[in-house]
Amino acid sequence: MKKLLSMFALVTMLGFGFTGNTYAEDAAPVAEAATAVAPAAEAAAAAVAPAATEVAPAAAPAPVPNKGDTAWMLMATVLVSLMVIPGLALFYGGLVRQKNMLSVLMQVFMIFSLMGVLWAIYGYSVAFTGGSPYFGGLSKAFLAGVTPDSLGATFSKGTYIPELVFVAFQLTFAAITPALIVGAFAERMKFSAILAFMVLWFTFAYLPLAHMVWYWDGPDAITDAASLETVVANAGWLWAKGALDFAGGTVVHINAGVAGLVGAIMVGKRIGYGKEAMTPHSLTLTMVGAALLWVGWFGFNAGSNLEANGYAALALVNTFIATGAATLSWTFSEWMLKSKPSMLGAVSGAVAGLVAITPACGFVGPMGAIVIGLLVSPICYFMVAKVKYVLGYDDALDVFGIHAIGGVFGALATGVFVNPALGGAGVVDYVANGVAAYDFGAQMTAQVYAVITAIVLSAVVSFIAFKIVDVLIGLRVSEEAEREGLDTSQHGERAYHN
Repeated sequence: MKKLLSMFALVTMLGFGFTGNTYAEDAAPVAEAATAVAPAAEAAAAAVAPAATEVAPAAAPAPVPNKGDTAWMLMATVLVSLMVIPGLALFYGGLVRQKNMLSVLMQVFMIFSLMGVLWAIYGYSVAFTGGSPYFGGLSKAFLAGVTPDSLGATFSKGTYIPELVFVAFQLTFAAITPALIVGAFAERMKFSAILAFMVLWFTFAYLPLAHMVWYWDGPDAITDAASLETVVANAGWLWAKGALDFAGGTVVHINAGVAGLVGAIMVGKRIGYGKEAMTPHSLTLTMVGAALLWVGWFGFNAGSNLEANGYAALALVNTFIATGAATLSWTFSEWMLKSKPSMLGAVSGAVAGLVAITPACGFVGPMGAIVIGLLVSPICYFMVAKVKYVLGYDDALDVFGIHAIGGVFGALATGVFVNPALGGAGVVDYVANGVAAYDFGAQMTAQVYAVITAIVLSAVVSFIAFKIVDVLIGLRVSEEAEREGLDTSQHGERAYHN
């Protein structure tokens, strides 16, 4: 009898177990693999109330930066650093007289160092956090919250790079822009006054313009028309207007060029300007500097894409061919008008081409880039060879004539050649996830807004900053110090010992 009861109990248990497992599999076939490996206790619990059990949706995986994009952006950051030290320093240094060579090298080197520190303390936060359409906040002052794990958005949905990489890349932009200005008043301004001016100008001209042009919440914040309105409301003023500036035509070149013009006028002309020869002391070094600028500019422009993809390649190709076209254009213009092509003209054309293609490099097609390069050089050549002398200002190294004028032309040309009908890449519509319809009137209006804003902001801030520094420190060295040369009078050393 006991054996019979035991066999009956065993059969009953086997029957219930078989039935329970079958029911669970029918109710949730997607969990078959998990059920097969689940412990017996979990399987029994599922058998008790299978209908009440819901399979929890899998959590979205945390975004992981692409290592290829990260590696490219690290390299682009190094390339832009190469543009400044030694590229810009040697380019400017070769253009001044021998007695002022070290002063220019020192100015560029120190500005690069100073801006890097200010960028980490408050610059990054003011430029790239929310606050107002014109100025960011201080939520990331001292790089608070920026860690090796924090991420920065790119221009593609779901694609990120480490935020520290973005911080470093944008640091180099913040460092080179003020350094460009010193060429306008080279050979006559106090070193202490230059540093004081740069702090003021960086804070009240560069950072607000960078915020207005480049700050937005990123593509992943845009899913529909309503979310786009929110992103536009939170973005920088000129970004919300639809202004296009891929790598800094307004933020860097117009901004710096206008500041240079204001400085050249307020500091005054060099002693002997227009009466004494002030020819470059080493075009060899200037050519080396120009070549380093060109190579580094690939990081400047293609790196501004923030990703290693086809658009970075487009920016790189455009930087190649627009600069080549501008070099040819300037050289042949000078050859026709002065009967001889010069090395100084060739490198000036190259820089003009680099400046003009900067805002356009990721938006226009290669043929548009060639047209931009061919047209910008005659315009800049006319400014530095004719207009400067007619108006009588002493822009020593043609910062306004090349950077501001080239930047204005490039910004406006971007609005024209972004048109897909002219081979441009167009503007991304993040709601439709495609290319938006091109509207010439609306795009050019936005570009004009950006150009005028850059000119007015930089001019006003520069004037006030120079006035403050003049009152507190004084802008100009003494006549004796200027005649002696800034190398010895300001720094107590010489570049060359004969």
